[in-house]
Amino acid sequence: MAEILFEKVQKRFKETVVIRDLNLIINDGEFFTFVGPSGCGKSTLLNMIAGLESVTEGNIYFNGAIVNDLTPGERDVAMVFQSYALYPHMTVFDNIAFPLRMKKIDRVNIEGEVNRVAQALGLSDMLHRRPKELSGGQRQRVALGRAIIRNPRVFLMDEPLSNLDARLRVDMRGELKRLHRELRITTVYVTHDQSEAMSLSDRIAVLDNGEMQQCGTPFEIYMKPSNTFVAGFIGSPLMNFIPAVVRGFTPVEVDCNGILLSPFVDRPPERENVIAGIRPEDVIITSKEGGNAIAVTVSIIEPAGSFNWVVCNWNNLMIKGNSIAGEDLGPGDSAFMRLAHSKIILFDQLTGKRI
Repeated sequence: MAEILFEKVQKRFKETVVIRDLNLIINDGEFFTFVGPSGCGKSTLLNMIAGLESVTEGNIYFNGAIVNDLTPGERDVAMVFQSYALYPHMTVFDNIAFPLRMKKIDRVNIEGEVNRVAQALGLSDMLHRRPKELSGGQRQRVALGRAIIRNPRVFLMDEPLSNLDARLRVDMRGELKRLHRELRITTVYVTHDQSEAMSLSDRIAVLDNGEMQQCGTPFEIYMKPSNTFVAGFIGSPLMNFIPAVVRGFTPVEVDCNGILLSPFVDRPPERENVIAGIRPEDVIITSKEGGNAIAVTVSIIEPAGSFNWVVCNWNNLMIKGNSIAGEDLGPGDSAFMRLAHSKIILFDQLTGKRI
């Protein structure tokens, strides 16, 4: 196992800067995820940890030792890809055993290790099969088994679940979480799927254009996003962003589309113009008037099982909230909206940073 340290790491391809001045520690035994949109640099970071890409500037350390000039083999990392990368002519047993055979481990020990790993992954009854005889989820478990049997210092996983259907992805998330809890090997995971990152990770780094926008636990990233990019990227459906104007400072009051709100802030606003952010789950849409309800008009109903997502027109501003499944609402209906004031987050309109 290993602690991984990035010290002022930069990566450039000719004149294009892909990673900008990254300083970060991934703790020994941690499940750490880089998440962000396509092209943000997350796979490049994984390749630099593995030694498949060189570092343009700065250093990468494993347990305090610089690994910049070490080969992938010398770094003792194991990678799992979205494409599985199994040998089609080999059985499941031989695919899992391959790293040990390359190390010239004796046959008896190989058989014992393969059986141990296969049992942990639910593959014991499939060891005689070839990859073409397996489902996508089973192939991915074989790829995991081949990585696990090496007992590496670091697991590197590049969108390993992206080729699976929705049900299998959920099942494999649980499998990965269980395996990490048992093995406690430092795991660096890359995905563009923010829900995957939230469910698996001890900590998450959100990347955009090669820069780390925020690093923290899933709770911190979700509840206290550092800026509008993180707030808009993490969470599904997307956070509602509403232009607002500061009307008072003690306490902070903002005029949000004609309604005065008093959100909690960490620091006083520096400018009059701000953005109020609130997640759709904190916006209740109902047909019943009362309290501090705000009149809206229903535009779209999106059934989601036990509840509905509801898009409403609020004084020519579209906002998304939720209603109970039995609520008698349809497009064009008048309705009432209640905002959870304590869940409203203010952002500086100019910088996008959370206030």
